[in-house]
Amino acid sequence: MTEKTSTHTTFKDRIPQEARDHMRNAREEMRRGIEALFPEGFMKHRRGAQREVLLAFRSMIDSVLEKMETASK
Repeated sequence: MTEKTSTHTTFKDRIPQEARDHMRNAREEMRRGIEALFPEGFMKHRRGAQREVLLAFRSMIDSVLEKMETASK
């Protein structure tokens, strides 16, 4: 049997560490800049709204899984 060699390279293999560090720092500065545009209360409520959306999707998925289990019985 022949062994398969991987031709897949990771992001770390393609992009130099200095460039990745620069991108990480730029992303952080961009986030801070955007947060500075809005009042603190806005960011707090935005995080809460994101959480509620995720909980809504969880509820929907749980409901579909429950229906699938009931249908398979």
